[in-house]
Amino acid sequence: MSRKRPEAEEIVAKLRRADVLVGQGTSVAEANWLIGVSGVTYYR
Repeated sequence: MSRKRPEAEEIVAKLRRADVLVGQGTSVAEANWLIGVSGVTYYR
């Protein structure tokens, strides 16, 4: 069974959460781990 692509709202919510985490002093790598995306996906 193939994986479905996340909805735009889900992507925006994860990126906003990552932005908040980085703003609080968390490293980008750790923020990516916490929101469940790879570094490549985050920067893409």
